[in-house]
Amino acid sequence: MDQEVKYIHIKDLVLWTENPRDMIDKNANDQDIVDRALNDKLSKWTLPKLAKEMGDYYDFSELPTVVYHDNKPVVYDGNRRIILGKIKYGLVDIPKGTKIQIPDFPEEIPCNVCIKKIALNNVYRKHSDTGSWQPLERDIFLHKFMGERKSSFLILDEDTGIVRTNPYLNQRFVKDEIFKDDILNSMGFSIQKGRLNSVHSDLEAYSILFDIIQKIEKKEITTRKNRGKVIELLEPFSQQLIDQNKSKKFHLSKIRFSSSKEENNKQRHSKRTTKRDDVLFGGKLFLRMGSVSDLYRDIVDLYQFYIEKKNVLSQTFPSLIRMSLRLLCETAAMENNNKKLDKYLKENFSNAKKSLDQDIKTTLSIQNVREDSIVQLLHTGAHNYKSSSNMVQTIAMSIIIGYILTITHGKEE
Repeated sequence: MDQEVKYIHIKDLVLWTENPRDMIDKNANDQDIVDRALNDKLSKWTLPKLAKEMGDYYDFSELPTVVYHDNKPVVYDGNRRIILGKIKYGLVDIPKGTKIQIPDFPEEIPCNVCIKKIALNNVYRKHSDTGSWQPLERDIFLHKFMGERKSSFLILDEDTGIVRTNPYLNQRFVKDEIFKDDILNSMGFSIQKGRLNSVHSDLEAYSILFDIIQKIEKKEITTRKNRGKVIELLEPFSQQLIDQNKSKKFHLSKIRFSSSKEENNKQRHSKRTTKRDDVLFGGKLFLRMGSVSDLYRDIVDLYQFYIEKKNVLSQTFPSLIRMSLRLLCETAAMENNNKKLDKYLKENFSNAKKSLDQDIKTTLSIQNVREDSIVQLLHTGAHNYKSSSNMVQTIAMSIIIGYILTITHGKEE
């Protein structure tokens, strides 16, 4: 039969890892899913609320939908109720102090056992338009299980991570009125062959999309405010980018949004590539034209020469790079209201450090690069070949110096 009612013991029922409510790794077990449901950072499971709504007893009129995978009965619909049953009978562990008032619950549950196609149709019919699924989860389900083409909204998220790392974007009006094809095209983006393409450089594309994120987060665009307006509300810098690049050719976009809001802001405002603690200055700097920018490029070329030739260069060669950092900082200080080197570095060190991620902060700490030591490290490097030949420390110094230069000499938007 395609479907029939069977009684199945709660201990035998297997929670569905591909539940559109909150998909998890397919190799996850029941405990992994329960842990996720109890953590519930995005309020997708709300188990205490469900337990309260169930009242004093389990309602047999609401049958879980079950599909057998080999010999395992997998719960396609009703996972939240089955989790409560597994908690009640101690089949999974929960953190001490967890308070969920679970109603009277049978150990054997009548289930609608059916073939996969019927189960998926039932799940879609019950959840797709009730508000229990958000737009992204709905689009994933339609593509993965119902055979539909990927929506532009899903492709945009798969290629950039923009929605799942900024959950407040996972709204119907954002999908239907902002991240739709004609609006994306007007901003210089296009979905081609299932991938996100753009006329902008990756840095420019990131900047424009981040601008949209901020407008939605700050509720400058809502279903009741500035509805239908997108480009008009972007910052002048974003509008300028869109206008100046509109005649350029589309190319595959390679941008990725971080799950950390602080990291997103750092990438947006610092105008830098992703930082790595093994690269001079942590990555490319975007400085305004002048002596500081010229020196910076010379030092990068010197470092590249060292990388390519270090097998034949003397062990003291890195001291040249350390000394050049001091010259760079002295030049920047002079251009910054003719300040002394120590005053210039100490005034900007703290703000620059705020933009660093924890890994790089740790690197600086290990290499003794601090606000009260960096001046001495630069001075010592000019006179002590042994200490200035420590390239790891030199790179750590260059990273914080790079952020300081971005603050005082970065290109203005």
